[in-house]
Amino acid sequence: MSLSRMVARPMLASIFVVGATNALKNADQSAIKAKPVADRLVPLVRRAVPQFPDDPATLVKINAGVQIGGALALATGRAPRLSAALLAASLVPTTAAGHRFWEVDDPERRATQKMHFFKNVSLVGGLIIAAGDTEGRPGVAWRARRAAKDARREARHLARSARREAKLAKAQLT
Repeated sequence: MSLSRMVARPMLASIFVVGATNALKNADQSAIKAKPVADRLVPLVRRAVPQFPDDPATLVKINAGVQIGGALALATGRAPRLSAALLAASLVPTTAAGHRFWEVDDPERRATQKMHFFKNVSLVGGLIIAAGDTEGRPGVAWRARRAAKDARREARHLARSARREAKLAKAQLT
C-alpha cells in the first residue's frame, strides 16, 4: 500500500467514526431528523426486504454501525473498495436527514447546513474514487475484458488446429 493510501484512508474514515459515534450517543435526537427520510425510504426497501425495521432510532443505530465498521475497515485497508462503497451509500441518507438546508429559514443556519450538505457531497465523491481505486492493479472490468480476449484468441487457435487436423485426417483417408 502506498504512503498516500496509508495516510489518506484513515483520514477519510475519521469523520465517519466521529459522526457515527455521535449519532449512537444521540440516537433519539438523530431519529427525529431521520424520520422524514425514513418515512420515504423504508417502504421502498421493504419491497425487497419485508422485515426491514421502520423505527427511525433503530435505523440511525444501524447506519451508525455500518459507518463505524466501514470506517474501521477503510482505515485499516481491509476491503477498502467495499468499505468505501458502503460508506458512500450510508452517507446519502445521513446527508438527506441531517442537512436539509432547503427547509431552514434562518439565513445563518441555512448557510451552515448548506455547507455541511456539500461537504458530505464531496465526501461521497471521494468515497466513490476510493471505491474504484485498484491500487494500480487491474480492476474487475479490465480482468473480464482480458479474459474474454484470451478466450477468443484460444478459440481461434483451437478452430485453426481443428481445421488442420481435419485436413490431415481427410488426406489420410484418400
